[in-house]
Amino acid sequence: MPPPSAFLPANFDPRRPLALIAGQGLYPVLVAQAARRAGVPLRLIAFEEETSPDLVASFADTDRCTLLVGQLGKMLKALRDFDAGCALMAGQIAPRRLFKGLHPDLKAVRILASLKRRNAETIFGAIAREIEATGVTLLDARAFLDDHLATPGCMTGRSFPIERDYLDHGIQIARECARLDIGQGCVVRQGTVLAVEAYEGTDEMLRRAGTLKTDHTLFVKTVKARQDFRFDVPCFGLRTLEAMREARVAAAALDAGKVIMLDRPAVLAQAKTWGISLLGFV
Repeated sequence: MPPPSAFLPANFDPRRPLALIAGQGLYPVLVAQAARRAGVPLRLIAFEEETSPDLVASFADTDRCTLLVGQLGKMLKALRDFDAGCALMAGQIAPRRLFKGLHPDLKAVRILASLKRRNAETIFGAIAREIEATGVTLLDARAFLDDHLATPGCMTGRSFPIERDYLDHGIQIARECARLDIGQGCVVRQGTVLAVEAYEGTDEMLRRAGTLKTDHTLFVKTVKARQDFRFDVPCFGLRTLEAMREARVAAAALDAGKVIMLDRPAVLAQAKTWGISLLGFV
């Protein structure tokens, strides 16, 4: 029988529990649904005021653990108690937590104090090292969501409205922003950069671009050249599609095989209804 996802390592043991470390939104819900369909035993590590209550309620008390954001030692203990063979991070933790509402335990304090830069790559990279030091494999965060990735070509079934030169320019800007660790997206218009994504996130960037009230705008979403797909994988869902509609950004280019479309069938159906074109690029 083939593995339930192309992003699982060759030594993945579907008989051992998989610990889902779940942040906000639909992303961890989709992972849980797909893992359960594949027959993988699942355990949940949830965060107060972040993880969906409905997702938490779908687990038995013995199969879940709820933490405050920052309780790294407690999370590592939960992984041991669950006898997890692998773990998967899915769903965002509100960026404001880095400044307000963080409850670091001693292990987390030591890690944060050791970091010269504090961003998604450094923080989650340090957490990943702590997880794998316990013998738990941290999976590619695209695992089980193969059918929800952006694919090459115009995914909305019609010709893409942005000229190739302007598309290439947007891709170049987005990749450079990702390389510099500014963000993973940008909005451009016919060779002009209107907005780049930074700490505030994709949807706020789109709203800023929308205040310019211009046309022929393009949103581009990509990843770093050496992206660690165990965490900080870019996502595109109905909320971002709504932000595009409000900002009158009628076209988006997504890095194929790398950007997760949260509930891809629903996203494509709604994009067609609203006349928004979605392209996958390589």
